[in-house]
Amino acid sequence: MQGLITKSTGSWYQVQTNGGQIIDCRIKGKFRTKGIVTTNPIAVGDVVDFEMEPEQETGVITNLQQRKNYIIRKSINLSKQAQIIAANLDQALLVVTLASPRTSLGFIDRFLVTAEAYDIPARLVFNKLDLFSDEGLEILDEYKAVYEKIGYPCYQVSALEGTNIEKVQALLKDKVTLFSGHSGVGKSSLINRLLPDLELRTHQVSDWSDKGMHTTTFAEAFELPQGGFIIDTPGIRELGVIDIEKQELSHFFPEMRQRMHDCRFNNCRHINEPGCAVLEAVENGEIELSRYESYLSIYNGNDTRA
Repeated sequence: MQGLITKSTGSWYQVQTNGGQIIDCRIKGKFRTKGIVTTNPIAVGDVVDFEMEPEQETGVITNLQQRKNYIIRKSINLSKQAQIIAANLDQALLVVTLASPRTSLGFIDRFLVTAEAYDIPARLVFNKLDLFSDEGLEILDEYKAVYEKIGYPCYQVSALEGTNIEKVQALLKDKVTLFSGHSGVGKSSLINRLLPDLELRTHQVSDWSDKGMHTTTFAEAFELPQGGFIIDTPGIRELGVIDIEKQELSHFFPEMRQRMHDCRFNNCRHINEPGCAVLEAVENGEIELSRYESYLSIYNGNDTRA
C-alpha cells in the first residue's frame, strides 16, 4: 500500500492513502535515508509504502519513494542537528511580521537562501497589517521593495481581520505549500482563515519577551478543498543555514547570481577582490546593503536568532 505522510510526531506517522483513509504507522527497525543525516528519516510530504500489521489497525512503513525535493533546518545550538522540515514541496510561504514579534531581514534572507538551495520557490507573506501605523506601512513598503526587486513575490495580509486572505488562497490551489516563520507571527491564525473548519490553537505573543510561544509542536499537512495541501510547521526561533560551500553561497542570492560572471576573477568571493561586479553593484545601490550584509554573515558562519 502507498500513502502520503500527513503528520509526524517523531515515533509515529500518519499516512493518508489515495482513498483518503488515515493509517497510523511506525518505522520498523533502523530506517535511514541515503546520503542524508538528520534526526528524522521521514518527513511530512513524503510518499511511502507501508504494510498493515497482522490483526492491527496500524501499519509499518517499508519504503520511502524518491523525493522531488525537501527542505532542512539546522539547529544553531551546539548539537547542530539537522531536521527535514518537509518534502515534495511546490512552494514555501514565509510568514513575516515587522513587530510583535519582529522578523529580521537576516532571518528572511537565511530562509530564502535555504529555499534557493533546495530549489523551492519562496514567497513572503507580511501579516498583522491591522497593527501597522502610517510609519509601519512605509517600512513595509521598503521591505517589499527589497524582495520584489529580486523576484520574491510579497503579500500583505491581516489574518485577524481577513484582509487580502483571498490572494493567499489563490496561491495554494493544487500545490503543496510549506508555511513557516517565527513563533507568534500568526501562522496558525492565517491557516485558520484559509481552512475555517480546522480551528488550530493560537497563542498571544508573550509580553515579556515579545516572542511567540510555540503552538505547533510537529509538522502536519492539511488538505485543501480546492486541491493541494498546506504543511504547517513549528515556529522557528532561529535558523542555521544548511551546509552550503562558501564558494557556492552567492549562487543562492539571485541578484548576485546575475552578476557573478562579470567579476574579474572566476573564483571571486565578493568580499574585497578588485574588479568584483557584486561589490560594484552594492556600492551603486543595485544590490541592497542588507542583503549583502546577510551574505557576509552567512559566509562567515555567523548564526542569527530573531
